[in-house]
Amino acid sequence: MRYSKQKIFRLFKLIEFPIMFLAVIAFYFQWVLLGLFTVLLMGIQSCLYSPSKYGLLRDIGGEKGLAFGNGVLETMAFLGILSGTVFASLISDHYSFYLVTALFLSFALLGYVTTTNIRVKELEIEKQNDTSINPFKFFIQSYQFAKKHPHINTGILGVSIFWLLGGILQMNLVIHCTKTLQASNTVTGIVMATAAVGIAAGCTVAGKISRSKVNTRLIFVGLSGMTVFLLGIVIFNPPIVICAMLIFLIAFMGGLFEVPCLTLVQQANIGRKLGDMLAYMNLTIFIFVLIGCGIFAVITQFFSDNSIVVFAVLSGICLGTLLYFWKINRREEFKILNLL
Repeated sequence: MRYSKQKIFRLFKLIEFPIMFLAVIAFYFQWVLLGLFTVLLMGIQSCLYSPSKYGLLRDIGGEKGLAFGNGVLETMAFLGILSGTVFASLISDHYSFYLVTALFLSFALLGYVTTTNIRVKELEIEKQNDTSINPFKFFIQSYQFAKKHPHINTGILGVSIFWLLGGILQMNLVIHCTKTLQASNTVTGIVMATAAVGIAAGCTVAGKISRSKVNTRLIFVGLSGMTVFLLGIVIFNPPIVICAMLIFLIAFMGGLFEVPCLTLVQQANIGRKLGDMLAYMNLTIFIFVLIGCGIFAVITQFFSDNSIVVFAVLSGICLGTLLYFWKINRREEFKILNLL
């Protein structure tokens, strides 16, 4: 990474203000296309500062604090998603342009003020960096670099599969709750919120259990749990209350699975190159999310929106991933790191 992570983080949180002003204009004039463009800008902005955000964890807590820091960060992220979903539903029923404007600008201000209070000593900034800005070349370069360092690609694969599973699960819950279980939109929203709470809880527990090390046992526990609970839905197709409990457990196990995978990437001793690896991880995640959307589209098209089939495919992906990590664990170089 060529630039200070703190400065990058602060800069892109500052850029959030003009983006929010565009959102305010879109809401005032009810311009849908401008609103969609604003969402696109927010996504790009988040991608640009995400590597710095995750990279700062190591500077703040050191290598020993990575697992716990990842657990806390992921917990807060999913709690933010949950609270945002709930408040958005409430605000939509009591819409006020001035309330929406105040919230947009307040959150932008809060985010910027928070970044200005980050005080850490970073590694020396690289003077020379041959990283390409071409996304295809960057991906290839990053993959080749990661191959030379133990477990970076493995960790990135695990995190990417987590997001693939989460994306498919979220889309499938809408179909399963409304069509298969004949639940209302409100109940469907509650079940989806249950999933967010489950992931947050799983990330919290993973962070507390891991503390100062990469606890890769949690990868096997999480994948095994997701496989079993998904099969529970496939075999028994339980009513809405039990289904919500199983969704919580699936999401909880997903949180246990993601945190050690993410920490595997961040614990690599590669200096400022960690920023490039985190950007490479984000790019891989989005590729897997797109793949997940394609898988979901194909299944629902050929099986007439059969949500049970989707759950079965998800359990198969979990099982396949579990077998892959089991194979990795059998390799001697994996055991040398004393991660287990």
